[in-house]
Amino acid sequence: MYLGSWFLTGFEAAILFTEKVFLMKNTKIHARTFLRMGMIIIMFTVWSCSKDEVDDVPPVIVMNQAHHFPQACDTVYVGEAFTFRATFSDNQELGAYSIDIHHNFDHHSHSTETEECEMDPPKTPTENVFLFIQAYTIPDGLKTYEAEVNIEIPADADTGDYHFFLALTDKEGWQTIRGVGIKVLERD
Repeated sequence: MYLGSWFLTGFEAAILFTEKVFLMKNTKIHARTFLRMGMIIIMFTVWSCSKDEVDDVPPVIVMNQAHHFPQACDTVYVGEAFTFRATFSDNQELGAYSIDIHHNFDHHSHSTETEECEMDPPKTPTENVFLFIQAYTIPDGLKTYEAEVNIEIPADADTGDYHFFLALTDKEGWQTIRGVGIKVLERD
């Protein structure tokens, strides 16, 4: 018999319950009831301790379909706009993306480029070098998203080799980057 305080721990309550059940006359019936209750308690314990699924998968950038632009070695023109298009996906939820267009007059490289484009000779950028850096949010709750952004190339922008660099982040913080070489030229 319990002689302590009014408060019983779960362990103490289980011991008292067990003693009462097994001291009663119909031990088989009460033993089965006790086992059923024990199984229910175990199931609730397991369910309450289970954690949500951990997102350890980075998002995916698709830029190789016919309607996607730009692709490796594509050309855009000074004084004109072009529309960036890509498809993003994630196993749980997308977050945001950013676009960075910068010169490649020094022939530097990003490890995400899979195709080599024919390069102009190296040159020094002028004050008119084109630079575009912009971040965009993706609406909440989406696992796929068709990105589309209109980008204007100034009429006085330096022509030559550029990088189109894209970073995609999911809600958990995983990031995928993709860079392609493009040309910025004057239209003949």
